[in-house]
Amino acid sequence: MTTVDPGILDNPVWAALRGAHARFAQVNGRAARYHPDVAPFHTLADPAEPGAWDDLRGLVGPGAELMLSGEDLAPPPGWTLLTEVGGVQLVDVALRAEPDPGAVVLTGADVPEMLDLVRRTRPGPFLPRTVELGTYLGIRQDGVLIAMAGERLHPPGWTEISAVCTDPAHRGRGLATRLVRAVAAGIRARGETPLLHTAADNHPAIRLYESLGFRLRRHTTFGRVRSPA
Repeated sequence: MTTVDPGILDNPVWAALRGAHARFAQVNGRAARYHPDVAPFHTLADPAEPGAWDDLRGLVGPGAELMLSGEDLAPPPGWTLLTEVGGVQLVDVALRAEPDPGAVVLTGADVPEMLDLVRRTRPGPFLPRTVELGTYLGIRQDGVLIAMAGERLHPPGWTEISAVCTDPAHRGRGLATRLVRAVAAGIRARGETPLLHTAADNHPAIRLYESLGFRLRRHTTFGRVRSPA
């Protein structure tokens, strides 16, 4: 597996958009974002550089609201930090990755069901084209999608497992564990290492991921900011 590279994992959105996900990127100098139908994330090459914020304003326009993440979000004068939520980043150190014969690959045809499941379970951002970022797996019962998980950010040597969610009526059956291990098996098969992000106050999820073999690497902040008018 990959050795942790702080230069990559401390800024995974930038690393993904300048690498494996370049085809989804909209870039202006030292600022970039995913296409709005793919993911809501924006990023800066170096948040400490004022010129990068100027590039971001040029990318999004005046008075735009956008999502950023970082260890310490500190927008420069003129920018407004609207909301911020603490998060954590976890990396795989001892996960038992294995395919799941009951999991099916989800495609664009499944997006309406995926969006409905996300709406009811709120695992995090998932948009109409998010499924294009990597492999998404689901578990169906009587033809109905009841659980899913998939690949999102893809910095070099790493792939983020995301959108891990289970219909409330089917929780407690280990479906999320099965899907995390199955998605991880595909990541490991490419010689890459899985990582995860979740809210810092989502203690049940953090306990689950740590019990599966993930280790807390760093704290981060997810924030919504507004560009200068």
